[in-house]
Amino acid sequence: MFVGILQIELLLRGNTSLKGKRQILKSVKDRVRHKFNVSIAEIDNNDLWQRSTLGICCVSNDKTHTNRMLSEVVNFIETNSAAELLDYSIEIL
Repeated sequence: MFVGILQIELLLRGNTSLKGKRQILKSVKDRVRHKFNVSIAEIDNNDLWQRSTLGICCVSNDKTHTNRMLSEVVNFIETNSAAELLDYSIEIL
């Protein structure tokens, strides 16, 4: 069994409130969860309006599949969200 952990840092340009941040993140989290069937949650920068850190996790029996899936999540968020990708890291356990 392989557990893949993705930590992704996002910049929400032009956002002026926590309410706006929650709306953007809810949309991102719902779409990622639906498309990839992974666990996703905000794990850091909770009180900052324009920054967010998301943690994403998946479990698989194939290390290559786990890495590929998390890489696809990064590409999906980068191309299909209002947030700008600042940094990410993938760890396979």
